[in-house]
Amino acid sequence: MNENKTNINWYPGHMAKTRRQIEEDLKLIDVVIELLDSRIPNSSRNPEIKKITKDKKRIIVLNKSDLADDMLTKKWHEKYSKEAITVIVDSNTGKGIDSISKIIESIMADEISKQAARGRINKTIRCMVLGIPNVGKSSFINRISKKNTMEVGNKPGVTKSKQWIRIGKNQELLDTPGVLWPKFETQEQALNLAFTGSIKDDILELTEIAYELIKVLYKDYSSNLKNRYKLTEEDIQSIENKTDKTYALIELIAKKRGAIVSGGEIDYERISRIIIDEFRSGKIGKISLERP
Repeated sequence: MNENKTNINWYPGHMAKTRRQIEEDLKLIDVVIELLDSRIPNSSRNPEIKKITKDKKRIIVLNKSDLADDMLTKKWHEKYSKEAITVIVDSNTGKGIDSISKIIESIMADEISKQAARGRINKTIRCMVLGIPNVGKSSFINRISKKNTMEVGNKPGVTKSKQWIRIGKNQELLDTPGVLWPKFETQEQALNLAFTGSIKDDILELTEIAYELIKVLYKDYSSNLKNRYKLTEEDIQSIENKTDKTYALIELIAKKRGAIVSGGEIDYERISRIIIDEFRSGKIGKISLERP
């Protein structure tokens, strides 16, 4: 563990292939549903999606709201609502999901009327769900279709094949694999994707991810860390004079959790996994890593 940030870039060949497939599939699509992670709306937004979807009707969905800071999620909602209809969603409980189909009908109303005037009644509205890996597309589709039609997992890239899912009498969804982009704009963006699991954990050392995560959390959510790991004021004072507070804090948390190997040494791999898993599952609290 050290303070030097490791450069993160990851754009395997299948990403470029997936982008080409999405561009081809868009010819069939009426509405694009863009899923973002409420904890990192900016970092989880593929900047190329806006380019390749062009003039398609869009709905922005702030997913995983159950894990994010409610106040900041509302601010992101206000920001994105100036660009497109934006919905706050928790795919685990289904909160916000029921409004999506109605919104799709609403934004397609004029087009449906034009089709009806030409004698084409009951037109099927075709939607595409787009988002980066691990943003919760499969859980979202399971909820909106009211059945477990998708393979769901916690690892990025679980969804393998393209398939249409009917979500109503005249609406169908096309799922797509998660797509990252060739180069991250900032190191902060890359780290946010690593924190939330959108980049596979073997791209960067777990100890490095945990180190950078604790640094951010101690700055913005220190009370969450104190509550989760039962840190006293005396504990906090004990690290204040350390040269590397982040390193000292991780050691302190490791001792609280018993992440110790023989000889009293810290088990850095184990405590790093604990910290990362507890952040991702929301056990440290409702945390947003970006502000609009």
